[in-house]
Amino acid sequence: MKIVFRILTLLWFTLASETLWSQENTDPFQADSVTAVEEEPRKLSLIRRIIRGFDRLDTNYIEPQHYVFTLMLQGTYTYDYYTINSNDSPSQSISFAPDGSFKVGPFFSWKWFFGGYTFTLGHNAYSKTKTEIDFSLYSSQIGIDLFYRRTGSDYKLRNVRVGRHDVERRMEDAPFDGMQVGITGANLYYIFNHGRFSYPAAFAQSTCQKISCGSWLAGIGLTKNSLELDYEKLQDLLDRELPNQMVRLDSSLMFRSAKYYHVSISGGYAYNWVFAPQWLFCASGQAALAYKKSTGKTASDDPEESRFSFTRINPNFVGRFGLVYNNTKWYVGLSAVVRSNYYLDSRFTTNNTFGSFNVYTGFNFGLKKKYRKKE
Repeated sequence: MKIVFRILTLLWFTLASETLWSQENTDPFQADSVTAVEEEPRKLSLIRRIIRGFDRLDTNYIEPQHYVFTLMLQGTYTYDYYTINSNDSPSQSISFAPDGSFKVGPFFSWKWFFGGYTFTLGHNAYSKTKTEIDFSLYSSQIGIDLFYRRTGSDYKLRNVRVGRHDVERRMEDAPFDGMQVGITGANLYYIFNHGRFSYPAAFAQSTCQKISCGSWLAGIGLTKNSLELDYEKLQDLLDRELPNQMVRLDSSLMFRSAKYYHVSISGGYAYNWVFAPQWLFCASGQAALAYKKSTGKTASDDPEESRFSFTRINPNFVGRFGLVYNNTKWYVGLSAVVRSNYYLDSRFTTNNTFGSFNVYTGFNFGLKKKYRKKE
């Protein structure tokens, strides 16, 4: 059983617990609240005031965090699905995916720091070659995603379409170690209705949504994808598993490597549905248009012809879903984040879909001074 250190979520803006905005005010955007801020001593540094300003809340809609510390147990299932399509006629398509992995472990929070470690359950012969780091920061006003993934060599063929149905059925789930995929990226997004809509309520458990509410989102992103494909190994696998079938890979799928660099602008909508007291369901979706530049090498022996370079405008998508029960003291919930990146080219099309599914339970302790009398 392998231990993997992993920081899941940094509850940076739990600084709302010490917010400038008086929690006795029902609407922090009213004139008396503004006056309260103006009367704050100028002792506060500019940086501190800016950080605290990110978590202004309307307490009619959102209940702030009451506690300083949190203990949580979380299980995480991660998956990765990669599809390559040729654009020739008739087209060929092959999807690759490793067996999903499940990790479980404890996490601890103190104010804005939230970290822990996980145990990988089950045996995975290629786990040493994998690296998965997902880091999300959820505040009322902005969100940040950082992700770094390097796959191992434990892919399997999942959905094979090479023009013969009998061949396709026989090839599914065949192990293939000739592919390496990497993705590194960062997304920054802004939540317009941040005073009344709370992302942390659904994904960081640091606040509670009291009334159903939604918000439009807008963001930017920067991502680098890499793909190494040993097409000769793939052809050998076809020949070995399907002797005398004469199934040949399409020439557009015979490339050695490809790299994609893209900058994206995204927009979307998120909604928190409070369907029962202390219960919340959140659904969020963002679509992005990304300017992508790609470079790579094909199967040609000619050094000049083997290199290719293109620029394209392609789509990306991010979906988030959360179900949580939170009574400010105890909480339990489910959450999922799914990302899908596309590259559309005249020769071939690729799609990489990856994400994680979490199940967790935890409790808060160390009541803040301002709530001791109330509770």
